[in-house]
This record gives sequence, C-alpha cells and structure tokens, in this order.
Amino acid sequence: MFDNLSERLERSFKILKGEGKITEINVAETLKDVRKALLDADVNYKVAKNFTDTVKEKALGQNVLTAVKPSQLMVKIVHDELTQLMGGETAEININARPAVILMSGLQGSGKTTFSGKLARMLKTKKNRKPLLVACDVYRPAAIEQLRVLAEQIEVPMYCELDSKNPVEIAQHAIQEAKAKGYDLVIVDTAGRLAVDEQMMNEIAAIKEAINPNEILFVVDSMTGQDAVNTAKEFNERLDFNGVVLTKLDGDTRGGAALSIRSVVNKPIKFVGTGEKLEAIDQFHPARMADRILGMGDIVSLVERAQEQYDEEEAKRLQKKIAKNQFDFNDFLSQIAQIKKMGNLKDLASMIPGVGKAIKDIEIDDNAFKSIEAIIYSMTPAERSNPEILNGSRRTRIAKGSGTTIQEVNRLLKQFDQTRKMMKMVTSSKMGKMMPKMKR
Repeated sequence: MFDNLSERLERSFKILKGEGKITEINVAETLKDVRKALLDADVNYKVAKNFTDTVKEKALGQNVLTAVKPSQLMVKIVHDELTQLMGGETAEININARPAVILMSGLQGSGKTTFSGKLARMLKTKKNRKPLLVACDVYRPAAIEQLRVLAEQIEVPMYCELDSKNPVEIAQHAIQEAKAKGYDLVIVDTAGRLAVDEQMMNEIAAIKEAINPNEILFVVDSMTGQDAVNTAKEFNERLDFNGVVLTKLDGDTRGGAALSIRSVVNKPIKFVGTGEKLEAIDQFHPARMADRILGMGDIVSLVERAQEQYDEEEAKRLQKKIAKNQFDFNDFLSQIAQIKKMGNLKDLASMIPGVGKAIKDIEIDDNAFKSIEAIIYSMTPAERSNPEILNGSRRTRIAKGSGTTIQEVNRLLKQFDQTRKMMKMVTSSKMGKMMPKMKR
C-alpha cells in the first residue's frame, strides 16, 4: 500500500539533501513536488494544498539545529502533518453497551459483508465478546449466504429471516434475540447499491432510527479513490456515522482515500482491511500509517501481530525441544502456520524499517511456503519426527511425492539443519545467562 506515494515523497525530500539550511526557495521547490505526489496519489486537491501550506509555514518557522539536516527536519514535519491529516489520535470503537449494536453502511461491493465477519472475529478473539451477525440485505440472496459462510468459519451465530423483506424488523428482532440469548455484540450487515440512491438512504436511515446503534461504520473500497471520499460525504450527511472503514488497502498503491477522507467528512478512520483473509484487519493508527508512507516501517504493528499468534505454553514446549535438539518438522510446520496467520508476507516484511524500499520491486508470493509444506507433508510421521533418518532413497521418494526435485528436498533439509543448530545455540546462550541468576 502507498508504494507510489512513498517513492514520490522520497524523491521530493532529495531536493533538500546537501542544503545547508532551509530557505523559502528550496522549501517551495520541495513542497511543489510533495503536492504533485499527493495529487498523483489521488488526494483531494484542497486537502493537498492545505497540507503543503501548513508544512511550508511550519518549515520556515523552524530554527534548524546544527545536528539536524534540512531534509531530516522536513521529513519530521511532513510525518507530523500526515499523522494529523489522518486523524492524529487512534479512534476506538464504541462497544461499551450490552449488547453493543454496530450498523454497517456502504455501497455494494465495498466489502461490508466480509468486513462484518472480520470485525466479529476480531472482537470475539481480542475483546472476548459474544457477537451475533445479522443479515439485513434482503435484496441479494448471495449476501445472506456469504454472511452465513463467514459466520461458520469464525464460529459465530447468524440471524436472518428468509421470509421477511423488511430489514428494519429483521434488525429489531435480531436485537431481541441477542438480549434473550446473551449475545453482547450485534453487527448488522445492510444492503448496498451500485450507486447512492434515495431508496437506499431512506432504508438505512430507517434502520438507524429503529435500532439506535452505538456505532455506525461506513465501509468504503479504498481503490475507488476520490469517489470513495464523495460517497462518504453523502452517507455522512444522512447517517452522521461514527467512523470509516477502508477495505482493500493492500491493493491500493496510491492511498488517496486514506489521506483525504478524514479531512472531508471530519470522521476518523477506525479500521483498515489489508487482505482477503479473515485475520487481515487492523485498527487504524495515524502515526503508524505515516511511518509506513514515509518508508519508516511499522515495527509496533508487526510485534502486535506476532503477539496475537503467540502461545506461551507452545513456546515453552518448543524451548525445551530446541534445548534437547529435538525440534522437528512438525514444529517447523506449526511455525509456518503461525507466520501465515500474521498476514500478507510482503506487507509483513515492509513493516520492518528499511525493508519496504528494498523489496518494493520484488514479488513475494503468499504461496512462498507451498513447496516447503508439500515436501514436509510427503514425509511419513516418523520422518517428520526424526529428520536424521532421511537417507537418499527416502529423499528421492519425498521429492516424487511432493512434485519437487531432489535438490529442493536437500536444500530444505540443509536449511532446516542450520536453523535447528542456530536455535539450539541461541537457547543454550540464554540458559547460560540465566543460570548465574538462579544460583544467587
């Protein structure tokens, strides 16, 4: 995401490199390039102009310390202003009520139904809530089926009334069902249209009036650019929603919607969808997003994603196995599964400071582990538990069974052996440091 904008901004800052101080001339030249970069990223013209005017005013008002280069100062000012442009502080979702009711709004195809499932899963796992998904799209039969499939995948109940064509009544009945059965979170998925129309607006306004939701989220496809901003404005005028959800942000290299929408509707971006998987949802943090746009990575989000997959008991079990040099291919498969759950591999790598720029032209397939998994799954249970028994004939059989070459099998075994030795060395080193402390 934001690849084109990041590259253009980096080029803009190069204008100031080598300059001894900030002047009106070199700042104007730099910001002219920054404004072009923002407009190319499909940022609203008024937003882009106000942004560069503010940055110029702050840059010319700064006394540059001798230890700080003009280009570094400009990056700092742009970072701070990008953070403010996208909302400044992280906006929380209001789910304090029991049951808390969340109403989804947006055009057809924006990703409302999928996001409803993602949000239910996130609040179930992270906040320990008991969600009920509600199907209020009475016009598109596939929407009800889609929500039902999602509900099954995340093991959450779904409420629908196949014989009713009244979404207002369905929503009201669903809330009664939630209260009766102890569900403390109700997520109402509503119908979308291909374009904003009066019937659609009247219907969702009537649902809002009837159920008085605690939170109204406007879901928008970030790849629609300025159209997303205009649609958000129309929805906000009728619904006065609480926050914005940007879906498909992983497919948008420009990012104009994320940078414009907050300024135009004056409502915070609360969540972003970063992929097709149900885990691919992030709370929106303006400062972290500014870091990523400016190529600084996002190590905090990376750590948070890793912590979500961290299992303390599993970690202790693995540590013992590593210390005894018993780490095997079953454990290796388990580690691969945890990494895959963290999200898109290229997106994860780009969160590491400096790596995003290095890999921007490299395609990292989400199926990068496919051949490794095929090789491991072609092993017998005994071979996975005891890699030492993998002789020549066994390796040949595994290569044929996995559709790979003997060279690929040998390479994996060599890498696995090196990894195991390194893990044992690190574990032994940690244990050695802990021993003197334990003796005291």
